Amino acid sequence: MFNVNDIKNGMTILFEDNIYTVLEFSHVKPGKGAAFVQVKIKNLRTGSIVEKRFNSGVKLEKAMIEKKNMQYLYANGDSYAFMDNETYEQIEIPGDHLGNDKYYLKEGLDVIISIYQGEILGVILPDKVELVVTETEPAVKGNTTNNAQKNATLETGLTVRVPLFIEQGETIIIATKDGSYASRA
Repeated sequence: MFNVNDIKNGMTILFEDNIYTVLEFSHVKPGKGAAFVQVKIKNLRTGSIVEKRFNSGVKLEKAMIEKKNMQYLYANGDSYAFMDNETYEQIEIPGDHLGNDKYYLKEGLDVIISIYQGEILGVILPDKVELVVTETEPAVKGNTTNNAQKNATLETGLTVRVPLFIEQGETIIIATKDGSYASRA
């Protein structure tokens, strides 16, 4: 247990039978009334983000999240297999549990799996991944307005907007945070 005044960004807490990570916090001392802490927290099970207000002196419980370095192996139907880099133990995670993160998984990719008391919370991807363009629209000659882009489908099924000069078969770098094109590989 810790005092809410000691809260920091990135902490994981147990609150109302859920596991949250702290995204933002601010200590507020109004002219009238008691001080409080305003926090923006993300539910690690559902991914929803909420704002909460805690009065000073409230005690919260820390959630001890285990992070394991793992390697993505393959997709097996709608589940995805990962291997622990130290013990070589394999686990499978359902596709609906991964959400859109599954579109960034490529065989051999090293990721971090978040685990709380045996429950898999999710996958932490690298900031950028390299993926091959499998299908793209042809560039239209003369369509060179500022920052002209076209749709491209990648090897994992992800569709992104890319510059007109990107062709089918090229390897590009995608930012996993927002799914945007970063550069050629």
